Amino acid sequence: MHEVNEDSIKLREEVFAYARKRLEYDPAPLDGPQSHSWLREKAGITISEQGLGGSQALEIFSEILAPATISTDHPNYLSFIPSAPTEASKLFDLIVSASAIYGGSWMEGAGAVFAENEVLSWFAQEAGLPKSAGGVFVQGGTLGNLSALVAARNSASQRLVESGKELPRKWKFICSAEAHSSLKSAAAVMDVEIIKANVDETGHLTGTSVAQALAAAGDGVFAIVATAGTTNFGIVDRIDEIAQVANENQIWFHVDGAYGLAGILSPESKHLFIGVEKADSLIVDPHKWLFAPFDACALIYRNPELARQAHTQHGEYLETLTESGDWNPSDYAYNLTRRPRGLPLWFSLATHGVAAYREGVKKNISLAKEIAEVIRSRPDLELVREPELSVVVFTKADWSLRDYDAWSNKLLERGQAFVVPSSHKGKPNARFAIVNPRTQLKALIEILDSMDEEG
Repeated sequence: MHEVNEDSIKLREEVFAYARKRLEYDPAPLDGPQSHSWLREKAGITISEQGLGGSQALEIFSEILAPATISTDHPNYLSFIPSAPTEASKLFDLIVSASAIYGGSWMEGAGAVFAENEVLSWFAQEAGLPKSAGGVFVQGGTLGNLSALVAARNSASQRLVESGKELPRKWKFICSAEAHSSLKSAAAVMDVEIIKANVDETGHLTGTSVAQALAAAGDGVFAIVATAGTTNFGIVDRIDEIAQVANENQIWFHVDGAYGLAGILSPESKHLFIGVEKADSLIVDPHKWLFAPFDACALIYRNPELARQAHTQHGEYLETLTESGDWNPSDYAYNLTRRPRGLPLWFSLATHGVAAYREGVKKNISLAKEIAEVIRSRPDLELVREPELSVVVFTKADWSLRDYDAWSNKLLERGQAFVVPSSHKGKPNARFAIVNPRTQLKALIEILDSMDEEG
């Protein structure tokens, strides 16, 4: 399997040819899922004692499996939070995979770790954090939030122990009632209580609401979390107000910016993120709105040493790393083995420059405002909320969830768009999540027009 021979060289060229074909799509086909029975019938048994051979396995993937997989980089993939990796980032992802780089320690991957840290330092600077800030790229926002909260609890526990005080019977953290589901998951994994503070009439978590939740929570609150761009609406909490409450009470302040914090790159929306410079930790997912491939979450700490104390794993075979004094990325999150998933973003940023990224983010926000105006002009459509970033949520008069589902299915079946319905307060709605600079106003209007076909 590991020899370089005539067969392996032939397969290599076939794989390169497929990758080249995929990269040359303009755009890639939207494609769509198939049933398990259909895939089983078409693909057959793919894992056997003897193997299929590389050419046949590649053919099964390219002709059967890939078309049954939605292309998240299609300009009309507008559901959940899409992905729009640049050409440079996708190309470099091939190099990362081909290079077999271990990104967990400086000893084994110094060059790769250096490059990843360049990106982390750049974004920390954009957020206004001190030069001493640093962190690590982890798989996604769920792991990023969990790792930050683990560091926060460990820091709070150490302070209590050092001051001779008792630990609380139950640790707690405060977040918005509309915060991402990953925070609920983190609370369950950590066996801590999650205190959900109420949002105001516009959906924002405010300093006043956090202060009220803190007063009612009693002891044991080790972190306060603000959301910089909710997944469902793109709402940016009142970060500066929340930061003030956290800082006044000496509580760890974390900003979940998995989707929305990239909006800080646009001069027009930068003001929404005032206060993030006061964060003790933050996350942003480059595979969402920083045009990188899956999977990458940038987790950044104001004081990385606090994270290192919480996350460093100890073992006899690890001592040569943990006692080296080097920057080992595995020490800063709940992970050990890791690929240098920040490298594709580094290469793309180094290739295109930050200005191109600012323009891409700005373009998405402008497009969201444009399509919101179109929606506002149509009597049968209604905006649920004014878009702050690049998520636009709206309803159609008299439509039920069944109507939205039928419309969504037809859009996907004909390869036009991927727009699954969402909901708010029990009422279904339609939602555009725009993070691809190649998404066009004309295409969005055509998607709106297709709603009349259903009517």
